[in-house]
Amino acid sequence: MSSSSSSSRRRFLQTATAGVAAPFFIPGRTWAQDAAPNERIVMGFIGMGKQMGGLLSRFLQYPNVQVVAVCDVDTTRREDAKAKVDKAYGNTSCKAVNDFREITTNKDINAVCIATPDHWHAIISLSAVTNGKDVYCEKPLTHNIHEAVTLVDTVRKNNRILQTGSMQRSSAEFRIACELVRNGVIGEIKTVDTSFGGPAKPCALPEEPLEPGLDWDRWLGPAPVRPYNSELSPRGVSKNFPMGWRYSREYGGGMVTDWGAHHIDIAQWGLGMDENGPVEVRPPADWQTAQKGGQLVYANGVILNHVTGKGCSFFGSEGEVHVNRGKFELVLGGKTKAKFWDKDLDKGTSLQREYTLMEREFLANAKVKLYNSKDQIQDFLACIKSRQKPVCDVGIGASSAIACHLLNIGYYYGANLKWDPIKNQIVSGGDPKWLTRDYRGEWKV
Repeated sequence: MSSSSSSSRRRFLQTATAGVAAPFFIPGRTWAQDAAPNERIVMGFIGMGKQMGGLLSRFLQYPNVQVVAVCDVDTTRREDAKAKVDKAYGNTSCKAVNDFREITTNKDINAVCIATPDHWHAIISLSAVTNGKDVYCEKPLTHNIHEAVTLVDTVRKNNRILQTGSMQRSSAEFRIACELVRNGVIGEIKTVDTSFGGPAKPCALPEEPLEPGLDWDRWLGPAPVRPYNSELSPRGVSKNFPMGWRYSREYGGGMVTDWGAHHIDIAQWGLGMDENGPVEVRPPADWQTAQKGGQLVYANGVILNHVTGKGCSFFGSEGEVHVNRGKFELVLGGKTKAKFWDKDLDKGTSLQREYTLMEREFLANAKVKLYNSKDQIQDFLACIKSRQKPVCDVGIGASSAIACHLLNIGYYYGANLKWDPIKNQIVSGGDPKWLTRDYRGEWKV
């Protein structure tokens, strides 16, 4: 794959520059005056769905951020986002566009935030990075393994900052759980259980009347042409997280890449496998219909199981660590040392109290201290200024996405695949075409 990256990027750049727009005029008094002009981070936002609604609100809170443009292929969503930005700044200056390249190629913009469906993540990120932008991109970072490898290479060559939106890395319960594991508190790790839903299936949704104001061809982008269905792109402003595209292989990877990108990310953080990964994929016996049961095997013999469980659970020779959002549990020698899992049952304590006590008892003189980010967005903005790698840098986000894609390959093809996580190549048991996709039209990676 690495041998094709250069030619792939050249093809991409040829298409990425085709939609270059004139620079935006950014009035001098359209944002908070707290930040000096050379400290302001001018941003554009691409993919104005449910997830981006929360992200946009968060970024608007920072006085050193100036949002100047929003992009969506749905007229209603992009105009709603523009109105939100204009209301925040008390003007009508935010530009609303249909073509993401009007943002990614604009020299007045410093950074972009991307929260489109997964099949667009890499293409938009590559356009932004090759045009000098820093990027905040939602997880999973890419739609397939080839895109992950290409994106890491491109970000590094262009010296850009890319933060993956794996926000669990900025929550203390996950960091402390991983520090307990990394410092040997529960002994030698044997297995890790990760809990999330199943893989995606080929899209079979029926045709519906096209949503007025939606550029359906552009929504599809690199994916195959198929009829519109509102489960893929809901009508109007998104009130819920659309599941139709997430469960369709053409656009997403099911819950394996959606929630799996969160919990497998934490598993690899705890195992010390960032920018590394598994060496083997083991599909379940009933892989054609299975929703759980796949395994990833690491070079040290640790087995990651896809199960119905507690979120992310590490099992060692001396104990167990379980962690999920707002939940934490440490078991040593068969006895519970700390637990906050159910607020109705675990009364008289709190999540922060439980993990803080364990941090004081077991990690006061820890040899391994992990990146301590209090907030994923704040960390991204700080790294734009410092030029240091963020808590979920592109290499980390890519390796977590690759692990998810490998697990899905087991479900899709039933292959017991041997993998080289450093070269990102199949060693045996698989077909290289599984690592990429057929790209439609002008959209190439």
